[in-house]
Amino acid sequence: MISFNYETDFLLENEEAVSSWISQTISAEGFKEDDINYVFCDDAYLHKLNVEFLNHDTLTDIISFDYSVGKIIQGDIFISVERVADNAKDFNTPFEEELHRVIIHGILHYCGYKDKTDEDANEMRNKENHYLMQMV
Repeated sequence: MISFNYETDFLLENEEAVSSWISQTISAEGFKEDDINYVFCDDAYLHKLNVEFLNHDTLTDIISFDYSVGKIIQGDIFISVERVADNAKDFNTPFEEELHRVIIHGILHYCGYKDKTDEDANEMRNKENHYLMQMV
């Protein structure tokens, strides 16, 4: 089950459509969905998690805590709406597109995709683009 939680004034307008899209992505990647919690927050909230749990004193757009077991996807995904908005401006991309990219990025990590090397990052970006086309 996918749930959306809010620690800021932001509200996802199309929760049902986004939830269905995430579920379809998980299935297409050959995984099964369990409890996945999205938490939309601001920079300060996510920065605190980044410092406390990852020892990174930086701003980021997403932090995911993966509790998956085998092919069963579960976890908590925290997204800074402020960071997504800034990134959308920097990349000259509509906010909703950047938000969807970050939403699916967390799921792709749970499916085993990495982004630390250039090669892995390119593969991740290609998968993001593929699934973004499914959301339209």
